[in-house]
Amino acid sequence: MATETSIKNNTPRFAPDEVDVVFVLGGPGAGKGTQSENLVRDYGFTHLSAGDLLRAEQVREGSQYGDLIRNYIKEGKIVPMEITVALLSNAMSDTLAKRRSGVDSDTKKPAKPRFLIDGFPRKLDQAVFFEETVAPSKFTLFLSCPEDVLEARLLKRGETSGRDDDNIESIKKRFRTFIDTSMPVVDEFRKQGKVVAIEAVGTKEDVYARIREGIEAKGINPL
Repeated sequence: MATETSIKNNTPRFAPDEVDVVFVLGGPGAGKGTQSENLVRDYGFTHLSAGDLLRAEQVREGSQYGDLIRNYIKEGKIVPMEITVALLSNAMSDTLAKRRSGVDSDTKKPAKPRFLIDGFPRKLDQAVFFEETVAPSKFTLFLSCPEDVLEARLLKRGETSGRDDDNIESIKKRFRTFIDTSMPVVDEFRKQGKVVAIEAVGTKEDVYARIREGIEAKGINPL
């Protein structure tokens, strides 16, 4: 486990002039995945879901972290940050390598690569660790939504998602985890002037219109 001293002594893997990193935070079911798809389409972001990367890693053949990740997710607990950050950092590196090699040259891209990371950071120490070792974030997109609305969305999703954590017990644990550990991240970035807060209620189109207005005010323009 990295210590505070080692974190501070590290140089970020990617400089701010190399990439734009936007975190997407919100309670479970706030619409992070849905709205991320819209932003990928219209703004050229590469979407990295911390949850998707962790779920893929837990079933990847030969993964040394598979069992550990599976148990943490099932209990609604936060996976050790070193694992999550390593998966995100490597995914960013893979994307940049493909871009440099011209593999995705047929796809319209912004001049500076943009990464949309949803569901992360989920704790303040994760935010510090990522920004010190991977890349500073440009801002955090925070999707705010009442708990009763989120619960209804997740239970509905659970009817078809097949996800182990879309059940009432896991949902309630995830709510508590988000409020206790993730809201301090939003509060800290808000103090730094690095939060775009969006009311994630109403139609998906209404929410997206608010998001577009908010991020464009921060200098992220459509393609």
